[in-house]
Amino acid sequence: MEKRVENFARKVQESVEKVIFGKAWEVRLVILALLCQGHVLIEDVPGVGKTMLARAIAKSIGCQFRRIQFTPDMLPSDITGVTVYNQKTGEFEFRPGPIMANIILADEINRATPKTQAALLEAMEERQITVDGVTHPLPNPFMVLATQNPIEYEGTFPLPEAQLDRFMMRISLGYPPFDEEVRVLEAQQFRHPIERTEQVVTLEELREAQEVVKGVYVSEEIKRYIVDLVGATRKHPDVYLGASPRGSLALYKASQALAAISGRDYVIPDDVKALAIPVLAHRLILTPSARVKEVKPSQVIEEILYYLPAPGAKPL
Repeated sequence: MEKRVENFARKVQESVEKVIFGKAWEVRLVILALLCQGHVLIEDVPGVGKTMLARAIAKSIGCQFRRIQFTPDMLPSDITGVTVYNQKTGEFEFRPGPIMANIILADEINRATPKTQAALLEAMEERQITVDGVTHPLPNPFMVLATQNPIEYEGTFPLPEAQLDRFMMRISLGYPPFDEEVRVLEAQQFRHPIERTEQVVTLEELREAQEVVKGVYVSEEIKRYIVDLVGATRKHPDVYLGASPRGSLALYKASQALAAISGRDYVIPDDVKALAIPVLAHRLILTPSARVKEVKPSQVIEEILYYLPAPGAKPL
């Protein structure tokens, strides 16, 4: 069964890497989140391929894609939809917003006001939206890929902790290596590679792969290691607020997915270690003194991984 997930991930990755060059691990992380029915926050400077990554993923699995450009004047109804009165029928009708799709690109999400950002909370966690007291289920699968620029802060509204916690991972694409950037120039000489991207898997194959991932075995020792790791973020002297139980669950599910796409039906400690930073770092709020010292959340996670004994390892 795991071979099916491995083949699914390989097909999607090969398709996406025809558009996004030199970012194999970052592409794999997005596929992992897709298999876990999670959401991804892509935090990076403009022009590194954030939008193209979302479009390539959507085209590769042949699903419905919507791009929402967040702006300060956007209202929650611009995302969820509105209920309007139909004069012909004499009834109120729901007109769905762009959130009603399989993959949503929330572009520059931190440019919208907190009120508008909050419109995504119910959708991301419960996979439904409520408009005028009526609840509407979202399509299956459903995934939010949000982007934000970490450099430009003027006119932005930082995402609140509740919003950040709903993202399974935060990743950064970064600039491509020199040779890969040369490939980018060559690949786009006549037309963009996204125009040649075709569907390589079906939505049914995705749903099957998601079910297989849920069945990957996680030993009691690995479960305790995950909880110990997350618990250590709450006790670290540089951390004001550590990762929540939702962070533990996200790391658990992501580790299952990484094991499955690696061809295994069981999780090993290296799966947990590889995913600790992208899954947990954005959930940490550092103390003021740590921020003054320019300590980064990723450094806190690395320190915990170094000192926390992994299952089967002897403590330092």
